Amino acid sequence: MTPFSSVTRRKMCIRESGSEYDCISELGELGLVEFRDLNPSVSSFQRRFVSEIKRCEEMERILGYLLREIHKARIAVPEEDESPLAPPPRQVLEIMEQLQRLEMELSEVAKNKEKLQRNLLELTEYTHMLKITQTFIHSRSRHEALGPQYEEFPTMETDSAGGCTGMQRLGAKLGFISGLIQRVKVEAFERMLWRVCKGYTILSYAEVDESLTDLDTGEIGKSVVFLISFWGDQIGQKVQKICDCYHCHLYPHPENDEERADVLDSLRTRIQDLNNVLHRTEDYLRQVLQKASESAFSWVVQVKKMKAIYHILNLCSFDVTNKCLIAEVWCPISDLAKLRGALEEGSRKGDATVPSFVNRIPCTDTPPTLLRSNKFTSGFQSIVEAYGVGDYREVSPAPYTIITFPFLFAVMFGDLGHGIVMSLFALWMVLTEKKQNKKRSNNEIWTTFFNGRYIILMMGLFSVYTGLIYNDCFSKSLNIFGSGWSIKAMFTNQQWTNKTLQNNALLTMDPNVSGVFNGPYPFGIDPIWNMAVNRLSFLNSYKMKMSVIVGVIHMSFGVVLSVFNHLHFKQKFNVYLLFLPELLFLLCLFGYLVFMIFYKWLAFSARESNRAPSILIHFINMFIMQGKDITPLYPGQTGLQIFLLLVAMLSVPVLLLGKPLYLYWLYRGGKGLRRRRGYERVRRASEDNSITPSYDDDEEEGFDEVSNREPLPKQFDFADVCLHQAIHTIEFCLGCISNTASYLRLWALSLAHAQLSEVLWAMVMRLGFKITTKVGVVFLVPVFGLFATLTVSILLVMEGLSAFLHALRLHWVEFQNKFYHGTGVKFVPFDFSLLPSVFEQEGLL
Repeated sequence: MTPFSSVTRRKMCIRESGSEYDCISELGELGLVEFRDLNPSVSSFQRRFVSEIKRCEEMERILGYLLREIHKARIAVPEEDESPLAPPPRQVLEIMEQLQRLEMELSEVAKNKEKLQRNLLELTEYTHMLKITQTFIHSRSRHEALGPQYEEFPTMETDSAGGCTGMQRLGAKLGFISGLIQRVKVEAFERMLWRVCKGYTILSYAEVDESLTDLDTGEIGKSVVFLISFWGDQIGQKVQKICDCYHCHLYPHPENDEERADVLDSLRTRIQDLNNVLHRTEDYLRQVLQKASESAFSWVVQVKKMKAIYHILNLCSFDVTNKCLIAEVWCPISDLAKLRGALEEGSRKGDATVPSFVNRIPCTDTPPTLLRSNKFTSGFQSIVEAYGVGDYREVSPAPYTIITFPFLFAVMFGDLGHGIVMSLFALWMVLTEKKQNKKRSNNEIWTTFFNGRYIILMMGLFSVYTGLIYNDCFSKSLNIFGSGWSIKAMFTNQQWTNKTLQNNALLTMDPNVSGVFNGPYPFGIDPIWNMAVNRLSFLNSYKMKMSVIVGVIHMSFGVVLSVFNHLHFKQKFNVYLLFLPELLFLLCLFGYLVFMIFYKWLAFSARESNRAPSILIHFINMFIMQGKDITPLYPGQTGLQIFLLLVAMLSVPVLLLGKPLYLYWLYRGGKGLRRRRGYERVRRASEDNSITPSYDDDEEEGFDEVSNREPLPKQFDFADVCLHQAIHTIEFCLGCISNTASYLRLWALSLAHAQLSEVLWAMVMRLGFKITTKVGVVFLVPVFGLFATLTVSILLVMEGLSAFLHALRLHWVEFQNKFYHGTGVKFVPFDFSLLPSVFEQEGLL
């Protein structure tokens, strides 16, 4: 990864029609260039290769159907180690015919299978209906019936003379309707029969024991077998309509037991035959799908590449003879040799007699930004690009973010134990990245963690470092080198006695007593502070000062990086009128604050700490010009502070008016100076309406970019320039104050993380250690499990996410806005490996 990028615009010409497909295919495999649309006014439906794209879309539709059938059959689609190349145009029709033939075969087999399954379901339902309705017919009492019955027919009285009922004398005939209905519809169905038929029906029903698949919806659910007895055709027609409205599955009812037995025997035979045929059909279908799955992946990749090639060809234009394809591309300067080699290979594959060639196009358009990255740096590059894509040839903060981002995170998250756990988790993801890439998980949260595995690894390693600095491991200190404080000296010098220990709950160690303080701890904070009552006050003072120091250094580094942009874009006046005033304002005020912090640390030892003055009071007195009665921090402090304050105040008008006045003078006067320093060339370019700078092959051919990044237009608006500069000045000056205060979040989150870790240890683990009996060992196991769960969920995940977001804000707002504009356009090459796949998003591949 480099802080600069270099891309040039090229005109590519393919001489013979027929080789353009192979040339674009070679470029797609290499991913070298970004194509520009040469037909912006032509709609997508009127372009040259619309029919070919429609053919590819038709093949995609067939492949989608094929993959869904394969997925439904639970057959794995094997992936090839190497991605297949785009097929030549003469093989496209062969692939199309093969897919269409396969689709017809699959659809026919699938329809036959569906028809067989439907017949099997119908026969199964018919069997259940016959078995259950037999109990209705042979019921001898109303209590034996499984469903309720309506009242007897009102005209069923038997005539003693004729031995027939009144309905029979009227010519009415007893009829039966039987079938199945969904369980949820039974109550409404029963109510409707009663209301419509006025009680001239008898309904008996019972639920089927096993769940059946619905013939219409395909859903599995409970069904109910019913038998309706009625008199007369008119009532039968009404019952038939009601059954149709409730989507009942009706089956013929046998007239006697012999017919019922014959039908049952026939159904058993037919069901057995259908099962045999259905198994054979499923085996044949699976064989077809198994064979198709072997080629499915290569077909998907080939169709995707073909469609992409024709899309790119639609961006190109042909000359008047329709024999020469013309394309305009952005290409990195370092890849020009590869571009020419790809065109030569494409022309050879296309059997072109005249080779293709590449020409440079002088242009005034701003090139896209290309920053090469690998799997380690891509995560940090994504953090920067989330703020904005850098301008062309602008300094990229990504290389520095690799160090500063995990470091600022670790300052807020510093804990040796938590850092080791985070590092081990990230290291596991790094070591198994090949295996995890093959799985292609659809879990968005896991994918986010996995893509940022190297960021998490760096954050964990830096957290281990800052945890050693804080001497903090799961809220406990490690006494590695031995404390620099000694209690024994207090007893030796008669400062403490046994009576002193008995009468005082808290004791203060005096560093002025010889032998009490033997020197600072070799690395990090002395472990004795973990036992001190004033530990929090000491750590607050230390971490607050550390946050200010880190913040000022980080912001100053951002201001220094702006010099590279000014010099590269030939804006040396910005070095004197922007960079120097900004750096002087920042260092004279907040750089001086850092100086006082270091001076106080070095000038006052532990024995003189009670006489150390307050830095905050001295810093405030610097602005209000007071504090003569206060003891100075060092000799000559007042004079130096007045000088630094004057320099900072004088930097403001220079920053506010320097650039607008210089540009106004440059536009209105200073012709001799312009001519001597090459500004006449800029003037001549603006007179020729070439206002925008040229981004030709500056590195390859040594072109001298004398045109500024902000060239002077014909109409110079002094008020507009002053307004923009005033906004920049106010933003920078106030930003120095607010941004320095913003870095105090390092102190606040570090304190919160340490306190949460200490509370978790005191409220969970300490309870387990208090039980000293044998039961305590058993009790310690669930306590440790709870402690580990809370540590991972709260301290690692929640606190880690909070520290990550705050570190992100410090980079975007406090660091990057000092030099990084982020208003560029990203270089997006035509690369087959970057093309999205609809089938992968749907989980079919």
